[in-house]
Amino acid sequence: MLTHIPADVDRLIEPCCGSAAITLAAAQAGRARRFVLGDSLAPLCALWRRILDEPAALAADYQRLWARQGDRPRACYDEVRDAFNRDHDPAKLLFLLVRCVKSAVRFNGAGAFNQSPDRRRRGTRPERMRASILGASALLAGRTEVRAGDYAAALYDATARDLVYLDPPWQGTSGARDRRYHQPLERERFVAELERAVLRGVRLIISYDGRLGARRYGEPLPAHLGLVHVELPAGRSTQATLLGRRERTVESLYLSPSLVDAR
Repeated sequence: MLTHIPADVDRLIEPCCGSAAITLAAAQAGRARRFVLGDSLAPLCALWRRILDEPAALAADYQRLWARQGDRPRACYDEVRDAFNRDHDPAKLLFLLVRCVKSAVRFNGAGAFNQSPDRRRRGTRPERMRASILGASALLAGRTEVRAGDYAAALYDATARDLVYLDPPWQGTSGARDRRYHQPLERERFVAELERAVLRGVRLIISYDGRLGARRYGEPLPAHLGLVHVELPAGRSTQATLLGRRERTVESLYLSPSLVDAR
């Protein structure tokens, strides 16, 4: 992935940032001067602001939540989840993210976090979480902006000096009626926004679909966008292995013409 990021990037913009794995990797490798993290889930953006601005205090808040589990981890998880749905506290969201099944955020029809806890584990231990928080803050603080909002706003703001990495919910795993994600992805609008960005010469890397063995997840992005399709082997599928199948996951990347032409 990092091999597709050119050396002259002013800002790496990640509008669907989640764990910001690409931003952190790019910062570690010195692949951009500045960074913009965004997401439609406002508490997640608040969490990233605390990571950048108050890492030690956030680590302490997480430690208190983790220690509350004692001998009642399920009851504690439910209490924290209910409280988060009332106050949207970012420290509570962090606790839920590392305790819920597959670390996957899920929402009900009313927009409340409703993912169940993983009963096999208690989440990341506080000392390890503290190291991760302080490490991320050291990499990004002072040169990272956090914005809560729609991905389209980030595309409008991007210039030819920037690089936008878009990793929305895969088209093959989300839809208009699928409320698992905070904001479902509407394909027609997504394609239209990409087309506008391509015409403006914005450099884009998009993770949008993939396949497991011969089974595809989602339709490829349309050819008229002029994107270059690259497949990335992602190893054997854990879920398929549990079911006794030896299938491998292949993820798709799409590179904009301006990015390919500049290499």
